[in-house]
Amino acid sequence: MGKLKVGVIGCGSIATIRHLPEYAANPYTELAAVCDVNQERAQQTGDLYQTKAYTDYQELFANEDLDIVSVCTPNYLHAQISIAGLEAGCNVLCEKPMATSAEDAQMMIEAAKRNGKKLMIAHNQRFVKSHQKAKELIAKGEIGKVVSFRTSFGHPGPENWSVDGQNSWFFRKHEAYIGAMGDLGVHKADLIRFILGDEVNEVAGFVDTLSKKAADVDDNAVCILRMESGAIGTLAASWSYQKEDNSTVIYGEKAVLRLEDHPDYSLTIHYQNGEQIFYDIGGIQTNDTGGQFGSQVIDHFVWCIQNDEQPESHGEDAKKSIEVVLAALESSESKSFIPLHRNKNHIT
Repeated sequence: MGKLKVGVIGCGSIATIRHLPEYAANPYTELAAVCDVNQERAQQTGDLYQTKAYTDYQELFANEDLDIVSVCTPNYLHAQISIAGLEAGCNVLCEKPMATSAEDAQMMIEAAKRNGKKLMIAHNQRFVKSHQKAKELIAKGEIGKVVSFRTSFGHPGPENWSVDGQNSWFFRKHEAYIGAMGDLGVHKADLIRFILGDEVNEVAGFVDTLSKKAADVDDNAVCILRMESGAIGTLAASWSYQKEDNSTVIYGEKAVLRLEDHPDYSLTIHYQNGEQIFYDIGGIQTNDTGGQFGSQVIDHFVWCIQNDEQPESHGEDAKKSIEVVLAALESSESKSFIPLHRNKNHIT
């Protein structure tokens, strides 16, 4: 089998930090085309990776025969570009949040099924070793029944790493639709579902704009989640933390798991009898560490295509995570609890 031909649409920070260098480093992929509405940015990226450069994604799909496309655009374009890529016969890796509505997310899922292609959302926190170890320990019953949790993701804001700085699309509702909850909160909604092997049953959210004066999207949120198992916990997302917090704590009947919450150990277990175990198994990849350390998202997606396997955070799964975020926004607006009624496969 020859190398899989790849196109990357959107040449901003997430593409340059992760997608582009990770595709370039993968021995089974070949970067064939890039696209960005900013012509200078598109051409500079194309020159750097020796690929064709486009400013119109429809032109890219018309001219290129691609196996994979990464969608790294502002949120409001995720669904339409992903669907266009699937219809063009590409396997699609889309950045989070999956979409800005449940209806758009469902259309993405249906396009993937209709065209027999794979759709994955880049929830990279599933690949963090401490998170995978925690999932394993909980599934084995190491900490007993999970009764509560708290998970948080906060940093000073996207202006500190976005290619457009203070003028970033992240702050504009017509392009982002969702602010900190779409940028950071969706990571943690997905992570808690992944680690616990449980689904969110009910959401209460306090979502507001408190620190980014020029933004018309949320920059801070605190949510209460009730899981189907009965466990109750909190999720926080913020663009106002001066020191990054990407921690999760799981409270079980026999022990407490602390993830990315210790300066030296990425996972610690504190048992009821006083025993403690400290794991040093690598930390979360940050925007500062860059793609050279590998998020594992690209490698996983490529492997799934080669082996015809369902990827982690595939469309149906990722839809459940964005539904939690949308429920939090609805809860904050309506001042009410929002139930998530699920059948076996999806939210109704």
